[in-house]
Amino acid sequence: MLLQLNPALPLLTPKGIGEACFLIDNGREHHLQWVVFIDETGECWTFDNPDVRLQGNLTLGRSQPEPVWRDCWREKPTEERT
Repeated sequence: MLLQLNPALPLLTPKGIGEACFLIDNGREHHLQWVVFIDETGECWTFDNPDVRLQGNLTLGRSQPEPVWRDCWREKPTEERT
């Protein structure tokens, strides 16, 4: 099943911040898949449900979540230690 999201949902993905425009449901044995357009590059990617997080929203009292990092996506930034 393909569901168009209206309005689009702002998500954090392993590729950066983007807007989810569609949701794909392939049944009980599969993860939901989010079709996301990345803000920085304009690329369209599909992410499994465990790989995305809803962006924070101060007005709604929702704090900014930590992004999900996967070895197959971009490298996790390292913090400089002093």
